[in-house]
Amino acid sequence: SAYAGFLALAVGCVFLEPLPSSALRSLWSSLRMRPAPGLPGPASPEGRLAAAWDALIVRPARRWRRVAVGVNACVDVVLSGVKLLQALGLSPGNGKDHAILHSRNDLEEAFVHFMEKGAAAERFFSDKEAFHDIARIASEFPGAQHYVGGNAALMGQKFAASSDLKVLLCGPVGPKLHELLDDNVFVPPESLQKEDEFHLILEYQTGEEWDQLKAPHANRFIFSHDLSNGAMNMLEVFVSSLEEFQPDLVVLSGLHMMEGQSKELQKKRLLEVVTSISDIPTGVPIHLELASMTNRELMSSIVHQQVFPAVTSLGLNEQELLFLSQSASGPHSSLSSWSGVPDVGMVSDILFWILKEHGRTQSRASDLTRIHFHTLVYHILATVDGHWDNQLAAVAAGARVAGTQACATETIDASRVSLQAPREFTTSHSEAGSRIILDPNEPVVEWHREGISFHFTPVLVCKDPVRTVGLGDAISAEGLFYSEAYPH
Repeated sequence: SAYAGFLALAVGCVFLEPLPSSALRSLWSSLRMRPAPGLPGPASPEGRLAAAWDALIVRPARRWRRVAVGVNACVDVVLSGVKLLQALGLSPGNGKDHAILHSRNDLEEAFVHFMEKGAAAERFFSDKEAFHDIARIASEFPGAQHYVGGNAALMGQKFAASSDLKVLLCGPVGPKLHELLDDNVFVPPESLQKEDEFHLILEYQTGEEWDQLKAPHANRFIFSHDLSNGAMNMLEVFVSSLEEFQPDLVVLSGLHMMEGQSKELQKKRLLEVVTSISDIPTGVPIHLELASMTNRELMSSIVHQQVFPAVTSLGLNEQELLFLSQSASGPHSSLSSWSGVPDVGMVSDILFWILKEHGRTQSRASDLTRIHFHTLVYHILATVDGHWDNQLAAVAAGARVAGTQACATETIDASRVSLQAPREFTTSHSEAGSRIILDPNEPVVEWHREGISFHFTPVLVCKDPVRTVGLGDAISAEGLFYSEAYPH
């Protein structure tokens, strides 16, 4: 109607007394830039950014055809954390982190600790009987939902959404999980087991209150007593399946699940992981998806015991990135935790350090050439020059799927998301970085440092998220889907 009114006015001006051209330009500009009340459109920063992404996101010239994913898989039981803990007769006290949960009281303290921060976390629950009792109550709780769970299975599901991709999933797949999986996901018979592994996902919303406790962000707390995934039982099945499947991309996850094991078993299993990875044919890129961890010795071993040099790509969030730096004495490791939004310059310094210290260089025979970092309000894709293409589309696609999946929409709905990324930032703190001012019309910012390229883009954060579980896995899978690895 606004455009019809403008047209009528313009026609009237032709036959009557013309308006000054400056007045016409002003009127046209106001009509073009102003969306209907309450409906953010292309003129809003969110609308302009989403439109710019859509123009940037193109499929790579060389596409993946067969993707093999392993080795952690389970059934996620998703429900309100506050309501479950209330049903268990618990009330909020002082928050306290526990590396391993031994009791309901430990669960309450750890949940409060992370809900206060609005931060995601994942913990192992050591008492089998107590866990199964809680899991039964959670599973039968009104409103509890059952989903595909485990990083590998979630990434497999995301890849399977593309009909032109063949997807192999190896992991402990029980009857409920097998029923939930996409028909496009092939599970080898050796991966099937009689019982499912259950993970409990306790969600909370932005501003949700529990007595005096109030969550600053929507997020979730995950815990399980998962022995199959904890021992990475399906690793050998996974690697042996690759010879017949012939993948052109391998995605590996589940190392964090070993935290519930003894130090001796962790060390032994990690060496076996490296041996298994080395059996994957040369030239097939291997992506390692990290997840929440508390054991610095295990993280240090993952970094130093040839796991990093054996993989091509990493996916991680802000907690995992800082924990990695703390465990391996990297940049900004004296920082105990991020204060609010992770500083872009600090994140960039740590990503640079990982690729410089553990990635491929002319003097180091490492395969690591790519890191996809994601946090709530922005993403960074860091790559060693000469190994990857289509990074601009890949980082934008990863950010876009964060907004659509959290809001459960097919496309970005500008009225349901908000641009919360820093509008101005420095690209480094350990050297003289560039000063960047964010423009929603050009949402992917690129900079370079000693043979490493960085691609930054904001995330359009869902104001009222429907589901936060599996966002990181969807982000990493989508980023990989749009990435192109040069053959070497």
